[in-house]
Amino acid sequence: MSALHELSAREAARGIRAGRFSSVELVKDCLAHIDQTDGAISAWAFLDPDLALAQAKQMDQRRMFGKPIGPLHGVPVGIKDIFDTADMPTGYGSAIFAERRPNQDSTVVSRLKQAGAVILGKTVTTEFAFMSPATTHNPHRAGHTPGGSSSGSAAAVAARQVPLAVGSQSNGSVIRPASFCGVYGFKPTFSLISRSGVLHTSDQLDQVGVFSRSVEDTALITDQLTGFDAQDRSTQALPKPGLLAGYEESVPVEPRLAFLNASYDERLNDDARAGFDELRQALEAFGDVIELPESYAHLIGHHKVLYESDIANALAETLAPHQDALSPQILEAIERGKGYGDAAYQEAMDARDQAKMFFEDFFNDYDAIVAPCVPGEAPTIDSTGDPTFCAIWTLLGTPSLAMPLLQGESGLPIGVQLIGGWEEDGRLMRTARWLENALHDE
Repeated sequence: MSALHELSAREAARGIRAGRFSSVELVKDCLAHIDQTDGAISAWAFLDPDLALAQAKQMDQRRMFGKPIGPLHGVPVGIKDIFDTADMPTGYGSAIFAERRPNQDSTVVSRLKQAGAVILGKTVTTEFAFMSPATTHNPHRAGHTPGGSSSGSAAAVAARQVPLAVGSQSNGSVIRPASFCGVYGFKPTFSLISRSGVLHTSDQLDQVGVFSRSVEDTALITDQLTGFDAQDRSTQALPKPGLLAGYEESVPVEPRLAFLNASYDERLNDDARAGFDELRQALEAFGDVIELPESYAHLIGHHKVLYESDIANALAETLAPHQDALSPQILEAIERGKGYGDAAYQEAMDARDQAKMFFEDFFNDYDAIVAPCVPGEAPTIDSTGDPTFCAIWTLLGTPSLAMPLLQGESGLPIGVQLIGGWEEDGRLMRTARWLENALHDE
């Protein structure tokens, strides 16, 4: 049998359920692997082995005594350090909040515990989940970024320190690090996962996401997190998509894919462009090339207006006494946000709403859009990378899945983004499984 830390989340949950190994054994193996590897990566902001093992022991005892167990029973999960945890600090990636101790868990953490997961620790985030590079290195090559802002979550999963991790995205903070680290990153439909107890930067854009090493595990963990929460007004008391059920379904007909040509494609590096063109050719029988209207490229600028305006409203007053402890990136974003004004904000909202109507019709004809995640391989550690290829889909709130399908000329991974229609997250998982099988058969 493979080392336990190499197992997928579903394999681990099944092994624990069947009694082939315990949660304590799994968590010990993950902790040992972290001890061996994290000196060069720095994926963790907080890690208490005794606390993690105490949770694992409790899960093992529940199984032994015949108590109910969950779909992630005994499986360790990393949590981005912007999600409140009652028994661990939540510092937002800033020295200003280094001693912050929440008095209750975020809804996401509570739902993971309800599913039986072991909260292994808190993963590194960039400062206030924005653009200033954090301390984490890309596990594939030291000196290169893992992406941001969910830096530690992506790196920890890629390094096989943990099978699952939670992150967030307000621009490209799940899709981009997943691409750079060569793992799966998923941002579901806006409002499917509660943001209660999570650092608030933008009501319009903040979205919870996940990292894993397979489509199946992506669907498994996301199913545990979705649902109505009265503490987050964006969530709705409506039936929710079943992602794992979607993943396990066979496609009734071969999916139709759309490849968008957009003006911002000029940002692609040569190797990323070549790899994406090769992918498009391999899927030519199933896809159409669509010219994205020039006006839709302006959505990237509208996203910037909304995001930075909201950041200024959410953080400016709180951070005003701490100017010397803040990065230039966050200070400049707050200042820009203060200057946009109500008219620019409303223009951005109107453009978003018009684009949503366009793509609602669009997804009547196509199962998914296939698009780049990033311009190319991970840049050096002094940057978190370019989020341009994520901005429109974050603005629109569509479900977006990063898949590690390409490789750059120097050997670093490059992800491909699969984008679906609103609340069609299960259908997107089904399409992703079909896509991997189709590429495997090429």
